[in-house]
Amino acid sequence: MKAVLINGSPRAKGCTFTALTELKNTLEQEGIEAEIVHVGNKDIRGCIACRKCRQTGKCVFDDVVNEIAPKLKECDAFVIGSPVYFASPAGGAISFLDRLFFSTFNVDKSMKVGAAVVTCRRGGNTAAFDVLNKYFAMNGMPIATSQYWNMVYGSSAEEVLQDKEGLQTMRTLGRNMAFLVKSIAMGKEKLGLPEKEPLTFTNFYKPGIED
Repeated sequence: MKAVLINGSPRAKGCTFTALTELKNTLEQEGIEAEIVHVGNKDIRGCIACRKCRQTGKCVFDDVVNEIAPKLKECDAFVIGSPVYFASPAGGAISFLDRLFFSTFNVDKSMKVGAAVVTCRRGGNTAAFDVLNKYFAMNGMPIATSQYWNMVYGSSAEEVLQDKEGLQTMRTLGRNMAFLVKSIAMGKEKLGLPEKEPLTFTNFYKPGIED
């Protein structure tokens, strides 16, 4: 069983990495293979809704998004971590998620466990947390929770290590994620996945028609 943890911070070893590392260590203790991938330092442009991915199966901009797409397809759990910028996730993290989830429209994400982790100095964390969770909610991905919102406080990695409640929240999240991943695997084996109806678009969208 595998979990992919995305570091959406521009800083490789900052607050977000520190929180994700605590989560990664707990997942591994629970028998889940976990990998942290740093994307926040990449030049990631936003989605332009060209819909070329519907034809080719990948994003037209061949960058880290296409590198991560196979990992999303194969993993059992997917985590996005981001710092808070102006009460929202970092712009690079949003661009990454927009393009990743749009270009993998044909990848069945049902019952892959999703979780968001946010870091902040002081405020804006719950607003950013809500934004990140919506990617999972729209794709049939159970959202893992903890004893509090999945967040840590601090303006540096050293300060995050002093946030004992935040670190405990990461460990609790890791154990809850591992439990969900294992439980869903058992459910798939015994019950199978829930039946899916063909998609219905109330906005009258028709595939192939330009906006």
